Amino acid sequence: MEAHPYTGAPADRPRLESLPVQPLLTAEFDADPGAVYDRLRRTYGPVAPVGLMGVPVWLVLDYREVLEVLKNENQWRRDVRYWRARAEGRLPHDWPLLAGYEVRQTMFMDDEEHRAARGTLHSALRPFQEPRTPQGWELRATVARYADELIGVLAAESGTAGFADLGAQYTRPLLLMVTTKLFGCPVELGDELVMDLWRMLDGGPDAGPATGRALAAMTRLAAHRRARPGDDLTSYMLLADPGMSDEQLGRELFMNAVYLNDITGNMVLNTLLEVLRGNAGVRRSLSAGQFGETVNRAALVNPPVANMCFRFVARDALLGDFCVRAGDVVSPSAAAAHQDLLAIGSSPMVGSTVSTRAHLGWGAGPHGCPSAARELGGMIVTTAVGRVFDHFTTAELTLPPDQLPWRTGPVVRGLRLLPVRYELSGRVRPSVPGAREEPVAVDTGRCDSQVRGLLSALRRLMFGNR
Repeated sequence: MEAHPYTGAPADRPRLESLPVQPLLTAEFDADPGAVYDRLRRTYGPVAPVGLMGVPVWLVLDYREVLEVLKNENQWRRDVRYWRARAEGRLPHDWPLLAGYEVRQTMFMDDEEHRAARGTLHSALRPFQEPRTPQGWELRATVARYADELIGVLAAESGTAGFADLGAQYTRPLLLMVTTKLFGCPVELGDELVMDLWRMLDGGPDAGPATGRALAAMTRLAAHRRARPGDDLTSYMLLADPGMSDEQLGRELFMNAVYLNDITGNMVLNTLLEVLRGNAGVRRSLSAGQFGETVNRAALVNPPVANMCFRFVARDALLGDFCVRAGDVVSPSAAAAHQDLLAIGSSPMVGSTVSTRAHLGWGAGPHGCPSAARELGGMIVTTAVGRVFDHFTTAELTLPPDQLPWRTGPVVRGLRLLPVRYELSGRVRPSVPGAREEPVAVDTGRCDSQVRGLLSALRRLMFGNR
């Protein structure tokens, strides 16, 4: 697609850029985004015009309208070239979110181009999805082993009882280690990656350079694996599409790294938080060993992606109480939609509980998370959460839930840290099929150099090197 013929606006309908908009990212939003969504819904209805870092955007608030945007690919496009303000040069040249949308990869494609790229990813992921394949079995064993190693490091450094940050000392290094393993990364690529992914998603002033650095790292990885194929996702993507250039493959790896590290990591932390803060439904499902249900319930309360990727309007359309024009930008809010869904489910007019599988943590529609990726993500989250409660006999928040610090930005709302007081059992049940039946002690002295290196990098990120 080289250009898009934008139609004229109906005479009696205001243009998005002509409406008075209030900035979305305010101190109020940082403290309580739910209150902001409620106020916008009362003022405007299911769709609200907001300012996002100086750019007007339609924010979609209600569950029904969000599903409409996610499912109707013909009307609500993902290709950034449909964006009228961008095509007309009206975006600030340094607008921090644009760098990520300019990366030409599966998430920002439509129609057959999107289906072909998605098929390549699905084919490459399939060996890791199936637990009975050697690749799938090894990945599951590796996730559990990395979790055990990180908890072993915690015990070696702080003892079997003490204080820990389950973000910096467990979840984030775990996801980075899994990425390194799954992608077939040389270890030296790991330390730089997570820092730049955060900067891009948080929309800071260095988002553009950070995106460029992360892309360059993934492109180097693609070239490395083309020369030295292995039993990893990068090599399997090359097998699925041998004509893919290193640059193309680097772009695909880049966005998968975003989802694997930040989005899946947020889902782990949000699930742990809901258990620790005493969410009754989440705790019941965890006690029953229903880890998938535990994750679903936590995702309903606090989805890992608060405001999902932009869509661009292909043709003038009614949405909520507004006529959105071809070329307008629309941001579907999973967090606001879940608020709406939970309110519907608790209404006496409905009479039944909302299905926890209705959450949008994995997206929905043609651009929803591919089934193979969803299965893998679910396995990682349930393993990460399960190993914590296998090892910890006690874990209590050291801050009131309403005082926890959040990374609040235009896309994610993720915990900066999850501080707990803990006691370790020192024992863990085997979780790998075919493993020994008797409990195995956590080796608190075993501390892989990769674990320490990644912990060091993440501490620099968390405490002043951003």
